[in-house]
Amino acid sequence: MIAAVTHRLSIRVRVACCAATALMLGSLIAAHVAQAQGSIAWDRTANIKDAATRLGQLHRRGGSQAVLKFLDACYRTHMLASDFNQGLESCMAQDFMHTQVLAQIYARVPESELKSKNVPTPKLIADGMGQRFQAVFSQYKISKDDALAFQKRVANDGLPIFVAAVFPKGAPKEGAREPEQK
Repeated sequence: MIAAVTHRLSIRVRVACCAATALMLGSLIAAHVAQAQGSIAWDRTANIKDAATRLGQLHRRGGSQAVLKFLDACYRTHMLASDFNQGLESCMAQDFMHTQVLAQIYARVPESELKSKNVPTPKLIADGMGQRFQAVFSQYKISKDDALAFQKRVANDGLPIFVAAVFPKGAPKEGAREPEQK
């Protein structure tokens, strides 16, 4: 009798374990499929605006060098993930905003002066961001249309916040020189 009860109990335990495993596996597959189809579980606009605010604060505290150091660590950390994530989206948004502003500022400086100060040209700055973005888009299989939509979203929702934080009196007029950072 004990053997029969133990046998029925072990069958129930095995069935319950199989059901739990199937449920977990089903959720993992569903999550992976949703991720592959571009289903994002976070508020992308809020994430980009928050990234812009944090980028502005970091830039005010430490300038472009602090931003570049942070972005390097950010990419190294978040690209270890198997799926595209909110943190990586923030890194990319911050990279895009910083690159846009830095390239526009450096475009106002004569190339000979950039070279003498060992500063990258706007093209090199933009190319570097392009390579980082291409690595992310390739690793996470992000389509060209989704990539362009992301860049447009950052330009519209994040860039104005970052520019206002870095230039509280308004963006410099064309031809105006920026004060050198120490």
